[in-house]
Amino acid sequence: MELATLAWPDAREAIRRARLALVPVGAVEQHGPHLPLGTDWFIAAHLAERVSHTDEHLLLPGTQVGVSGEHRQFWGTLAVPPDRLRDHTIAIAHSLGSHGLRRLVFVNGHGSNCAPLDEAARILREERLFAFSFNWWQAIASTLAELFPGPTAHAGSIETSVMLAVRPDLVRQDRFEDADAADRWGSYVEGVLVGFDAADFTQQGNVGDPRLATVEKGEAVLRAASDALGRFCRWLARSSDDNLAPRPHLP
Repeated sequence: MELATLAWPDAREAIRRARLALVPVGAVEQHGPHLPLGTDWFIAAHLAERVSHTDEHLLLPGTQVGVSGEHRQFWGTLAVPPDRLRDHTIAIAHSLGSHGLRRLVFVNGHGSNCAPLDEAARILREERLFAFSFNWWQAIASTLAELFPGPTAHAGSIETSVMLAVRPDLVRQDRFEDADAADRWGSYVEGVLVGFDAADFTQQGNVGDPRLATVEKGEAVLRAASDALGRFCRWLARSSDDNLAPRPHLP
């Protein structure tokens, strides 16, 4: 059920039926010469919508712009500071909690959103508001390793495959040959990260080879990620508040 489509009397009933809310969180940032700026948002929103077709899961309006300062040198990238994203998601949880729904899953599509979302979850937990960040690429790491044995981190074969399945109309396959040959994120000296921005180590913005992407792999990723998200939501819906809350002081 999608909250934004409901009139308030219908929202009242939907909130009373729901066990938890889904909040997609993405980014608007460069994804190489071939993928749209909204790649992370499109994937997060697709996964959240895919598992929302039950009265137990309420789909909330999402947050499209995330923590993307590392891509700021590339045209079109938008970014908010980490504390702004943290505070924004806390405010959403407070607002929903005032209506009696106290469990949320942030369906996250962007790596740099992880820390502020986790921080928000820790703060909310102290208030017995239970929010968790579902990072789809971490949830299905073993599946990704099987499907994509080569290096791929940003706008490479993984994200390109998923976008071929989600929004093929936005994938510029004619630009695959223009992509960079970078094979890992960051630049290092003696194991120390010295290049924090994408522009430090890639001129086109991608890490990994988009030519290795296929729509079939993208569909397999979406199935695995949506299945994992569904399982997590069922676990969260059936967990007691006492099991989710912070433990009492040790004796």
